[in-house]
Amino acid sequence: MKDDAVSSRAVALARMDGPAGYPPPEAAPYGPDAPLPEFPGLAPAAAENRVFPLVREALRGLGLDAARFGTPDWNPIGELVPSGARIVVKPNWVLHRNMGPGGMDCMITHPSVLRAVLEYVFLAKPGHVTLGDAPLQGCDFARMLDFAGMREVVRHFRDRGLPLEVKDFRRTVTTEDAAGVKHVAEAVRGEEGYVLVNLGADSFLEPISRDWKRFRVTVYDPRKMRRHHRPGFHRFLLAKDVFEADLVVNCPKLKTHKKAGLTCCLKNLIGINGNKEYLPHHRKGARDAGAGGDSHPERSVLLDVLETALDFINRHRDRPRFYDFAERAIYHFEGRYRRKVPGAQMEGNWHGNDTIWRTCLDLNRALLYADAEGTMHDTPQRREISIVDAIVAGQGEGPLAPLPLATGAVFAARNPAAGDWLAARLLRFDPAKIALTAHAADAVRWPVALARPDLSGTDFAAFPAARPAEGWVGAVEEDGKDGAE
Repeated sequence: MKDDAVSSRAVALARMDGPAGYPPPEAAPYGPDAPLPEFPGLAPAAAENRVFPLVREALRGLGLDAARFGTPDWNPIGELVPSGARIVVKPNWVLHRNMGPGGMDCMITHPSVLRAVLEYVFLAKPGHVTLGDAPLQGCDFARMLDFAGMREVVRHFRDRGLPLEVKDFRRTVTTEDAAGVKHVAEAVRGEEGYVLVNLGADSFLEPISRDWKRFRVTVYDPRKMRRHHRPGFHRFLLAKDVFEADLVVNCPKLKTHKKAGLTCCLKNLIGINGNKEYLPHHRKGARDAGAGGDSHPERSVLLDVLETALDFINRHRDRPRFYDFAERAIYHFEGRYRRKVPGAQMEGNWHGNDTIWRTCLDLNRALLYADAEGTMHDTPQRREISIVDAIVAGQGEGPLAPLPLATGAVFAARNPAAGDWLAARLLRFDPAKIALTAHAADAVRWPVALARPDLSGTDFAAFPAARPAEGWVGAVEEDGKDGAE
């Protein structure tokens, strides 16, 4: 396998003319509205579709199969994998609802983008395609598929006899009963569908693993994480579908993010895991306490007590009524405190989170270098390409309560780090101020990227500036850069 997955700096940006937006749901399954030479058997859709040509232009901009563009033989994805390959398409399907007032267009990868992506994926004549994600444990997967005609998109390809499988990669799922009480089901899928990948002492988490007992992820029993992360031992449980694939087509939704600053190509790989207790998101305690925490900026007796209370109730999720009452009470007091103390945060929801970026980069390294058995190699084991839905991006309190930011953009990248550098600039953020992007080209064993992309020719000033999440305001915005990296 060539190392172009880590060496490529190629990115390509396409933008709509006029107001940004998606076709209406009644236009599903969102075929192209004009004849395209590469799809001679595909009748044009009656409804206007400005999304399909954006995906096409982004792929063309990467230079894939460039000599045949504009002919019936153009096959951009086919340049990356042979006929009969296994391909995974990884959208952002984090949750079935926006927890704020922003709606779903800025929340998850829009089905019209996935229709166009899948059309080019199937043009490569793959043997099998998996469309899958591991959303939050509380995501209603069926309701999420109901959004904006996603089921019609899936049905369209299956009706053509194409090998498309939709998968929920989660092993832990939470449901609510009629009274709104949450019930947790664990191990809903067998471990035979996953691979364990151990990055050991080469993990990005190793430099902070002296604090391994402080590793946390929201709503999970903290004792479980201790089985998977400690000095010299950092393992992840990841969907086998991804590691049996020849190509992963990463299709994130561009959003701001409370813990990571932004979520795009790199952060989207959180969704290839089976159990989130394998994924450190923050460390319990204050950053200034000298004890290794990064949950909140400054020492607070109340926040320390609330975190300890969360640890306790997360050990007792088998008592749903008790858990539901206690969780509501904890977040009630946390909300009151935040209103009184501007800038106060909990659970790593701020720019000083020094944990989540490490987990994200480790997942990207695993995707590139681990084989189907979970063994890490010194050369990439599969290819990856990112095609990003930023037509209506998310700003503010992403990833779960974003507000819409209409950019009209779709962009593509041969390397996920290159895609995230472009994503940061598109939001008018400085990638050097975000640990996830700043460290993505670090010189380490199993590098994610070898160089940053040259973005000097892009007019980012033409895009609206995003509002960061509350804990990132004043810490991430660009400061007059001209676009040169």
